[in-house]
Amino acid sequence: MRETVRRHLGKVVAVAAVAAAGTAVLVGVALPGAGAGESGGRQANAAAQEQDAIARNGVVEEAPEEGAKGVGSDPLTDEEIERAEKVSVSAPMRSSARDVEGDRGPQLLSTNLSEPDPANVGAAAQRKAEVVYYDYKKDAVITKTVNLETGKVDDTTTAQNVQPPPSQEELVEGARLLIADPLGKGLKKDFKHATGKALTGPGQLELSGMVFRKETVERVPGKLAECGKHRCLQVVTKVKSGPWIDTRSLVVDLSAGTVGRLG
Repeated sequence: MRETVRRHLGKVVAVAAVAAAGTAVLVGVALPGAGAGESGGRQANAAAQEQDAIARNGVVEEAPEEGAKGVGSDPLTDEEIERAEKVSVSAPMRSSARDVEGDRGPQLLSTNLSEPDPANVGAAAQRKAEVVYYDYKKDAVITKTVNLETGKVDDTTTAQNVQPPPSQEELVEGARLLIADPLGKGLKKDFKHATGKALTGPGQLELSGMVFRKETVERVPGKLAECGKHRCLQVVTKVKSGPWIDTRSLVVDLSAGTVGRLG
């Protein structure tokens, strides 16, 4: 569904442009020149007819049904994403790895179409998906390359001290830790000031964020010394349909379940 929305956004934009054109015409009709007379009336009628024609033609088309398989460099279909994620986690991996909440199985970070092998072109090029996980037990990034034609894992790489962008589940857990920590007192105070309500959970916030890279700051508190090896995030918080709350000075170490302050 996500990919379908992206692929058909152009149609919605086109219709919006048509609607905007119609509005411009209406403005012209609503503001005829003083003493325009018969000539002005004919112009207004012509503009109104043009507006009617635009309104009749400006119809949003239904998105075509998404197929089970994409072609070439098409974005992954929902079915391909589901199949790749299912195939990529073996029973031993599910048993040994841990996600951001400490549950069994690795934390899914992303699933994307792999870059094609330059040696294979045309019909020889097979569609593959790269599924990226984080194992909080070993603090390691695991990347699985799944061949969508054969339904098998072609390659597995494991790396430490590598920090891909965070998933939404990680941002939610980071916000939960912020709210529960004494350093989150300012966040809760600002939320109360903005809404008149107490902040009790991540569901009350809109969340975004980034991986914290300690080499970008001059002084790193001892609590954050393991960041880079550990999974550390700066969570950006916003009141739903409300203002942003500045939490940039706070860093969440998801691996240790702790919060540190910069500066």
